[in-house]
Amino acid sequence: MKNFVEELRWRGMLFDMMPGTEEFLNKGMATGYIGFDPTADSLGVGNMVQIMTLLHFQECGHKPIALVGGATGMVGDPSGKSAERNLLDEETLQKNIAAQKKQIEKFLKFGNEGNAAEMVNNYDWMKDFSFLDFLREAGKYITVSYMMAKDSVQTRLERGISFTEFSYQLLQGYDFYYLWKNRGVMLQMGGSDQWGNITTGNEMIRRKGGGEAYAICTPLIKKADGTKFGKTEGGNVWLDAKRTSPYKFYQFWLNASDTDAETYIKIFTLLDKTTIDNLIEEHRAQPHLRLLQKTLAKDITIRVHSEEDYNNALAASDILFGKSTKADFEHLTEELLLDVLEGVPQFSIAANDLSAGLTANQILTEKTQVVSSKGEFKRALQENSLSINKEKLSDGEMIITQADLIKGKFLLVQRGKKNYYLIIAQ
Repeated sequence: MKNFVEELRWRGMLFDMMPGTEEFLNKGMATGYIGFDPTADSLGVGNMVQIMTLLHFQECGHKPIALVGGATGMVGDPSGKSAERNLLDEETLQKNIAAQKKQIEKFLKFGNEGNAAEMVNNYDWMKDFSFLDFLREAGKYITVSYMMAKDSVQTRLERGISFTEFSYQLLQGYDFYYLWKNRGVMLQMGGSDQWGNITTGNEMIRRKGGGEAYAICTPLIKKADGTKFGKTEGGNVWLDAKRTSPYKFYQFWLNASDTDAETYIKIFTLLDKTTIDNLIEEHRAQPHLRLLQKTLAKDITIRVHSEEDYNNALAASDILFGKSTKADFEHLTEELLLDVLEGVPQFSIAANDLSAGLTANQILTEKTQVVSSKGEFKRALQENSLSINKEKLSDGEMIITQADLIKGKFLLVQRGKKNYYLIIAQ
């Protein structure tokens, strides 16, 4: 049985823990849980830190429980938030919970084994609580001064915090108490921003149940440049392929800086320490090969999506910079092709104009102005720097028709090595 705390430690995933936690875990199989906020119908890569924590927990021989906050999701956690959140209705929450469950099932081993993962929903034990019952069962055991001292509350006092969000830590604390009493759960884990809520649970177990329990928190992951992990210029990176395509997901990891890749490969893969140390050493010797990024992106894309999605993303990544042909583009779906060409300047042309055919010169200078003038077009031809659909253009009077369009809709123009333009026939 591997030492879970030591596993977190060398992976850079240990921020803090309650005294005695490591000793307790070394006695044998323990049951621990992490809560997930069902405010969206997909988890994002930011949630993967906690998913991987549960996965490492299970790999070390312990039993993981993923708690989805069907009840707490109706209230909103103030931790790390600068403003009050919108409350969701029950129907939306149930839809979000079902979607998140499918994603978590790709990581953890569920079933009948001794340390098989489970998923629970705190709505199941909260739904029948009356307000007065909750005050008696939970509110009686935690003082206002204790709650006020939490960082998650202190940082919101000036801006304002509602009683609803103020009471969130009581709900999360009661979750821990309930699971401790009814399911033998002795450990709660979460991000460092959750430490206040987690320890409220320990306090409730001590005061209400006369028992003890343990807690571990992981650091909040930031990129080397100080920006928030899990976000791009386009917003959050999601695990749902409808929100973030497998190609964009793959590219997110592939584009990690060398420093970040060294951090991520420890957290987001199950590769052992020796393998990772060797990979880092090899990468540092030849960083231009981007071995760490490629290994990381492959591992995570296959785990979250599929091997087929990874292979498609890999092939698509090679198209712009490899020796590809029009046929290679034809193999891509239209969605994937547009993902590959995201950010490339786009021009439109009337599809009917291509019925009888137009010269390359006409298309690039008159119809679209991909090239600013006929003189500039002539210079580009002389430099041999123009390509259409990955084939060098040597004759400016070459006729282009609808038959030349990729997927009956696109022309890809390239000038030099890095300048691409997409013409869309409409």
